[in-house]
Amino acid sequence: MKLTQKLKDELWWMIISVDYDYSRISIADHDLGDETLTLWLEDKHDFKNSLDECLQLDVPVKQFAKLIKTENLNSYEGNKLHPNKQYVYKTRIEISTPIKWYREDAAPIEQTWAREAMLKSILTQLVETETAGDNLQ
Repeated sequence: MKLTQKLKDELWWMIISVDYDYSRISIADHDLGDETLTLWLEDKHDFKNSLDECLQLDVPVKQFAKLIKTENLNSYEGNKLHPNKQYVYKTRIEISTPIKWYREDAAPIEQTWAREAMLKSILTQLVETETAGDNLQ
């Protein structure tokens, strides 16, 4: 996912404000629209009074869907019978498409896991790209 410089700066400010303790960064609220997953982030030790005070992180729905599929959140490992050769094999069985799974099939805790996985992925990408960039200089 491409992060703007402004968003990178805001995320770094948040990381520094939580003393590099990523577990303190929480999702205060979220909204899944047709094009964007919006996450409002805050420090668990400094809860905000309104979402306007939180860091707003907009994620393209395509990126969120890709993460759900990559993390196998919308599928499970099971057995299938080959239609022609009549043998059983293990495979990943998709419950439904990633966003449909999130909206219609996922339990509330699974939705939370998906949002937290998205946040973790973004923070990991930020730290890895910035660290790699520092090594190049």
